[in-house]
Amino acid sequence: MANTALPSRASLAQRLDDVPFTRRHLRLLTGSGLGWALDAMDVGLISFILAALTQQWGLTKPEAGWIASVGFIGMALGATLGGLLADRLGRRQVFALTLLVYGVATGASALVGGLAMLLVLRFFVGLGLGAELPVASTYVSEFAPARIRGRLIVILEAFWAVGWTAAALIGYLVIPASADGWRWAFALGAIPAVYALIIRWGMPESPRWLALRGRIAEAEKVVVSFELDAGIVAGPAIRKEPPSRAITATMRSRVTTLWHPEFQLRTLCLWLVWLCVNFAYYGAFIWIPSILVDAGFDLVRSFGFTLIITLAQLPGYAVAAWLIEVWGRRSTLSVFLLGSAVSAVFFGTATSAGAIIAAGMALSFFNLGAWGALYAVTPEIYPTSLRATGAGWAAGVGRIASIIAPLAVPAMLVIGGAPLVFVVFGVCFVAAAAAAWGLSDRKGQALDDR
Repeated sequence: MANTALPSRASLAQRLDDVPFTRRHLRLLTGSGLGWALDAMDVGLISFILAALTQQWGLTKPEAGWIASVGFIGMALGATLGGLLADRLGRRQVFALTLLVYGVATGASALVGGLAMLLVLRFFVGLGLGAELPVASTYVSEFAPARIRGRLIVILEAFWAVGWTAAALIGYLVIPASADGWRWAFALGAIPAVYALIIRWGMPESPRWLALRGRIAEAEKVVVSFELDAGIVAGPAIRKEPPSRAITATMRSRVTTLWHPEFQLRTLCLWLVWLCVNFAYYGAFIWIPSILVDAGFDLVRSFGFTLIITLAQLPGYAVAAWLIEVWGRRSTLSVFLLGSAVSAVFFGTATSAGAIIAAGMALSFFNLGAWGALYAVTPEIYPTSLRATGAGWAAGVGRIASIIAPLAVPAMLVIGGAPLVFVVFGVCFVAAAAAAWGLSDRKGQALDDR
């Protein structure tokens, strides 16, 4: 009689960790990365659109700040709900839904005629994008072999630089070209969402999540497809132990379990890192084009500086992707955060064009490398039944700071100008670097599949 036994969850997880990197991993990484790039492109475009609309619509600084912040309000809600839904309904379905919401709202933004409707649509754009990033990092981490998991997540995060560079190019070439340039920017942001949505539906569900839900046969099919792509023929399926029991099963218990004694310190430190990094990053990069315009550079030159600064993001990701499997998660994250702090202070005090570009490129290099390390460590520190919820709530809490930052920057500029603003950002980076040492470092270790 043929052996019809199903594998254990533990053996499925081990097989996922043992599979070499294949074309299926590459498709999964790029399919997930497309959505990541769209998120970056949207956030990047807003920084350019704000500078243009401030001149065209005569917006005040607080009104411009609300255009940025309302999107982050949507992101905060989207991140927390998206993580919970991904642990309940699956990674792939929530993943695709986020793109649908984002694409429709971004396309409609190109047609608005006033501030009120733009604010409404920016909220829905944020709702879709907010769930995107924590679910994407959770999804990819659950497929990635343990020995290169951190590196793959940093590479996934590097798609942010691709999207931000695309935004900088659109901001430099399209937005200043006509009075409707900002409308074309929104339209260009919506088109790739359709392509990414099609790709998402063709990607498999996470086998770790399937196995956790008792759908072992479906999980086995996914794992076998990766093994066959690597030329591995699995032996007979033998169950060595009963399925592990999830440590949490309901949406409400998932949130409270984040503060269980086992996870309390890592949750506290993770939320602090996310708060500080979000405040400093979005406070800086949303306002850099406008700050440069206020410093006396015209719109086109300001956008050109921002484009050059943006190009330093990719080397930052590349170095972080290498170091994260050499130094580990915490060391890489803290070093890049300290580099961000020093760069922020230099940028805030720079006066010449050369100094502004050099300090800005250093800030891009270190800050985006830190983001890569942060996204790598976040899903790893929680078990499978809690992973998307933990990542989503960390991102959601962090978005609180990204809501406040665009509104706080105008007030800080009035009080102390750019030097005060970037010193505050530097302090935030230092605080985040200290909190990073409260996180668990699972470099090279298997994921917790409870």
